[in-house]
Amino acid sequence: MSPGFQGRPRTAEPALPPGQYLTQDFPVLSAGPTPRVPLDTWEFVLTGEGGAEYRWSWDELMGLPQETPHVDIHCVTRWSKLGTDWQGVSLDTLLDGIDTAARYALVHSYGGYTTNLPLDDLRGGRAWVAHTYEGGPLPAEHGGPARLLVPHLYFWKSAKWVRGIRLLTDDQPGFWETAGYHDYGDPWREQRYQGD
Repeated sequence: MSPGFQGRPRTAEPALPPGQYLTQDFPVLSAGPTPRVPLDTWEFVLTGEGGAEYRWSWDELMGLPQETPHVDIHCVTRWSKLGTDWQGVSLDTLLDGIDTAARYALVHSYGGYTTNLPLDDLRGGRAWVAHTYEGGPLPAEHGGPARLLVPHLYFWKSAKWVRGIRLLTDDQPGFWETAGYHDYGDPWREQRYQGD
């Protein structure tokens, strides 16, 4: 290396997945009307592959150990928002003690939306049922009262208005996956559509 050579200057921009742009706001994108779910009727149901059900009311969910993930989120429509703050219950907590041979999960939302994920992507401190965003109750337009939060995948995998998860031995595509979106959705590999 020649004396005085400094190389290329480093950019001050944060690292973003390929094809993404940084946004400061929080765009609202939905495939249908926004469900309004009263807290006294809200419930989350985890269904095992054999049909066994595990249920939590809102108050029961609030009574579980809470975590406060600080994460970046990435939308398939190419925006990324960095350093977002959430509060919710880890899927590790909800899955604790459930004996399963399932390898996949199909997430269900109030309003009929579904999305699929490998079960491993819901474990290991990588996914939450989130009810608080930036210190306040999660707004309905962003999936409140609770949404799935899986920040290492494109945000369509973080199903809004979450009401349950069915554990499966075989993968089953959800709403956007049957319309041509990628089954997995890794933003760092640009897995937006089938074939990416």
